[in-house]
Amino acid sequence: MTLKYYLFLMSLGTVICWTAWVFILFNIDPTQADFLSFIFFYSSLFLALLGTFSVIGFLFRRRIVKEDEIVFRHVKKTFRQGIMLATWVILFLFLQQSKLLTWWIITILVILFVVIEGLIFANRKYNNRDYVG
Repeated sequence: MTLKYYLFLMSLGTVICWTAWVFILFNIDPTQADFLSFIFFYSSLFLALLGTFSVIGFLFRRRIVKEDEIVFRHVKKTFRQGIMLATWVILFLFLQQSKLLTWWIITILVILFVVIEGLIFANRKYNNRDYVG
């Protein structure tokens, strides 16, 4: 799969997910919604955020790191970071909906996500320069 094709499919999927989320947002009454409605709401929002964060993160990373010859290497990083950011947003929204979101829970979650990203960064097998021939 070429990079342009990947970005096209990811962008198309993101637009479809945002459309589904807006449809759910305007057509489902949250006071009368059942469990399945909330699953659709949160899953469509998660996928829309994942696609948005991944595509924008990739384009931002590609613009910042211009000397890098292997751009596909950034796809995996931005996708992982997109998953983490989308999970973070969904978790905050769910905790807010449950009236459990406090400043100390936010602090714990931020520290947790920073530690996870740090562990992933520290445990990589190769330096970035090892891939460039």
